[in-house]
Amino acid sequence: MMTNATLENKEGARIPSVEFPLRQGDEWVKRTTDELFANKTVVVFSLPGAFTPTCSSTHLPRYNELAPVFKANGVDDIICISVNDTFVMNAWAADQESSNVTLIADGNGQFTDGMGMLVDKSDLGFGKRSWRYSMLVKDGVVEKMFIEPNVPGDPFEVSDADTMLAYFAPDAATNEPVSIITKPGCPFCAKAKALLTEKGYDYEEIVMGKDASLTSLKAISGRETVPQVFIGGRHIGGSDDLEAHFN
Repeated sequence: MMTNATLENKEGARIPSVEFPLRQGDEWVKRTTDELFANKTVVVFSLPGAFTPTCSSTHLPRYNELAPVFKANGVDDIICISVNDTFVMNAWAADQESSNVTLIADGNGQFTDGMGMLVDKSDLGFGKRSWRYSMLVKDGVVEKMFIEPNVPGDPFEVSDADTMLAYFAPDAATNEPVSIITKPGCPFCAKAKALLTEKGYDYEEIVMGKDASLTSLKAISGRETVPQVFIGGRHIGGSDDLEAHFN
C-alpha cells in the first residue's frame, strides 16, 4: 500500500532545508542539510528501513563497496537516509558494511516528506517510511534522480550503486569483489592482505573463530589452511596462489 506520495522527480530543484538530531556516542548533535550538501558533490540513496532484507544485503553494502570509486571520480560523500530513529541507524551502521557511507536518520520524515518520497507502509506495520530512490546532488541542487517504479512491494531496480555509478562515471573501473578467510596472528594472511591492498583491492575479511569455523573453511575452500582468497566468485587459494594470480 502506498499513500500520500507524489514520487515526483525533483531534478533541478534544491533539496529541503532540514536539521537532523543525531546521537553520536553519549551526546546529541544536530547536522543540517547545508552542512551535508553545501559546496559538495553528494550521492544520496534512501531506503525503507534499517535491518530490512534488501537494504542490508545489497543496497547499503554495494554503495559502501563502490565508495572509493565514487570518491576517486569526484564524489565528496555518500549519504544513506532512512526514516528511522538515530539509535536504530547507529546500530545498523555498526552491524553493516558501512564505513564508507554517512548514515542519516530522518526520524521525523521531514527530509523525506520534502522530497515527496514519504509513503505509507502501514500494511507492514512500518507506518510512514521512505520510498526507495537515489540521487546525485551538487551544492544542494538535485542533478539526477533514480526513483523506483511506483508498484506494490519494494522494487529495487534503479536506485542501486551500479546504476548511479554508470550515470556519474560510466568509464570508471571497478574491481571484482574479494573475500579473504584469515586467522589472528597469521603472517601469510598479513602478506596476502598487504598484496591485495598494493594491487588496489578492497576486501572483506572473514576471521576464523569469529566469522567462520574450520568446518566452514573446509566446506567453502576445500582446504584447512589460511589465508584463502576469493576474487569475483573464484577461489584463488593461499598467499602464494594469490601472488601467482597477480603475476
